[in-house]
Amino acid sequence: MEEMVEQIELLLEQDDKNQLQEYLNNLNISDVESLIDELPEHGAKFIETLNINRAVNVFRILDFPTQERIIKKLPGKKIGELINELPPDDRTALFAELHGDAVKTLILHLSPADRKEALVLLGYEEDSVGRLMTPDYVAVRRSWDVNRVLSHIRRYGKNSETIDVIYVIDSGGTLLDDIRIRDILLVDPETKVSELMDGRSISLSANDPQEEAINVFRMNNRTALPVVDAENILLGIVTVDDILWIANEEYTEDIQKIGGTEALDEPYLDINLFRLVKKRVGWLVILFLGEMLTATAMGFFEHSIEKAVVLALFIPLIISSGGNSGSQASTLIIQAMALGEVTIADWWRVMRREIISGLMLGITLGIIGFIRIGAFSLFSDMYGPHWVLVGLTICFSLVGVVLWGSLAGSMLPLLLKKLGADPATSSAPFVATLVDVTGLIIYFSVALMFMKGVLL
Repeated sequence: MEEMVEQIELLLEQDDKNQLQEYLNNLNISDVESLIDELPEHGAKFIETLNINRAVNVFRILDFPTQERIIKKLPGKKIGELINELPPDDRTALFAELHGDAVKTLILHLSPADRKEALVLLGYEEDSVGRLMTPDYVAVRRSWDVNRVLSHIRRYGKNSETIDVIYVIDSGGTLLDDIRIRDILLVDPETKVSELMDGRSISLSANDPQEEAINVFRMNNRTALPVVDAENILLGIVTVDDILWIANEEYTEDIQKIGGTEALDEPYLDINLFRLVKKRVGWLVILFLGEMLTATAMGFFEHSIEKAVVLALFIPLIISSGGNSGSQASTLIIQAMALGEVTIADWWRVMRREIISGLMLGITLGIIGFIRIGAFSLFSDMYGPHWVLVGLTICFSLVGVVLWGSLAGSMLPLLLKKLGADPATSSAPFVATLVDVTGLIIYFSVALMFMKGVLL
């Protein structure tokens, strides 16, 4: 990479456009993207120098902030070429991110047909499948034979996003079936399309959430899926490359939410510092107010702590164990929901598993805690003559707190999903804060049960 950057800088210094163009056109698309990352001030020049097909392929894999910077520096003619050559789905994604005035300006560069198409695509909800689809596909009729299908593909296939799958429609545009290209290539040319149909096509609705489309692709091993409206009219297709981008964005957003912040929506190093603080401060304030309840709970048990100071030594141990088990459970369930392995209907199965696993985990930690107290008591008087009661308190408290943490961490994502919220919002810090407060109540309640009349 270093050698490539040095070569480009030399060509830029020489201002030899022909050599620069030849060098850039011979690089892999990913290498040009890396060069734009390394030399962002020359990004627009690289896009302008590349031939239009390669420029489009590079531009479409750049992140939005970089795309926006490049568009602002490109001359109007090059912008027109670029926007016109961008696949409709990538063009829609770009327009969706830009401000209204910028979109209006760019749409003027499109042909009347493309302009109409862009406006139709932008009419769908921001996170819907309609925003991802492209109307560039190959459709045939069931009465055609393979010869006619191949002739149709030769004529129109170059304008299609993919020809891996051919779609069968009727005279009204209703989707009847889809046929893989290999099934067409491996049969007699006189075979009718109707003979190749099996009626097992899978489609997406234009108004479906993009997250659902990710799961459909994952479960059905497809490179493209048709998109239909409520009347099953074929509107376009969604290809797996777009789904991979969306899956990456969803994953990034969920990880940021699990960490206790709002989704950033742009790369970490590109986001304005004040916006970054604003994204983080909301959850921090909520978590801080929640943790204040911990002090309230400790105040309620102040007299118990005064009588048995030894109890205070184990407060961090108790609340951290509960928070850790809750964070584990929450993360596992959010991931399982994202993969479609767990749904709201599975809540009882999840709860049953977490009750059993929470008890097993709690008993394991409880035994370790009791052994630790017993071992220290053999060599010191740290826990006093009633160390057995202290050990039993810690043991049973850990069982209760870890069990409660596991239940809270697993049920909160399902509850939020039921209420229509994002399950990732039940982030690890949120679960940990909840378990901190309730963990103290469990701890001191168990202490009163074992030590009342002795230390309390």
